[in-house]
Amino acid sequence: MQPFIQSELDKALDLLRALRADEALMKALEQVADACIRALNAGGKVMFCGNGGSAADAQHLAAELVGKLGYDRPGLAALSLTTDTSILTAIGNDYGYDDVFHRQIEAIGREGDVLVGLSTSGRSRNVVKAFATARRKRIVTVAMTGASGGDMLALADHCLRMPSEETQKIQEGHIVVGHILCGLIERLMFPRNA
Repeated sequence: MQPFIQSELDKALDLLRALRADEALMKALEQVADACIRALNAGGKVMFCGNGGSAADAQHLAAELVGKLGYDRPGLAALSLTTDTSILTAIGNDYGYDDVFHRQIEAIGREGDVLVGLSTSGRSRNVVKAFATARRKRIVTVAMTGASGGDMLALADHCLRMPSEETQKIQEGHIVVGHILCGLIERLMFPRNA
């Protein structure tokens, strides 16, 4: 059992080292933080979506903005499109599962908002469809994916690609990068020394 544990920890360390060395990712994170801050300062919001573990991460990251990450400050307008079971099941039943996020974007998305879609493959049809709708509405699209970016790459204003093809390692990267993004937003909007 210990060789498996050590192997998994080694893979996690390798992922973190690759993220740390990725200058393009760091620049993209700064740009995404700026886009989120612009949206929030203009009275807009940051929306998150994903499926399975990515749905849980979408909820987690929205909570970091609405609540707090590192320190007390005013709450920020963020939500996860994965949490309302009545909306999800109504849309899924009436239109199909591919529409569960896109219909929500149609209903509540506004120009200048930000949509962060999490998909380890970058090919989740409901997230891809939400991105297409968001682009039409001039909502900033941020993809958090695995190494290839998948179908979301072409629809994303910004793509935060994790340097892995292994689902659980991509998800581990997503939560690290997501926390960094939330931390940047928090620190830039509410500096601790202010």
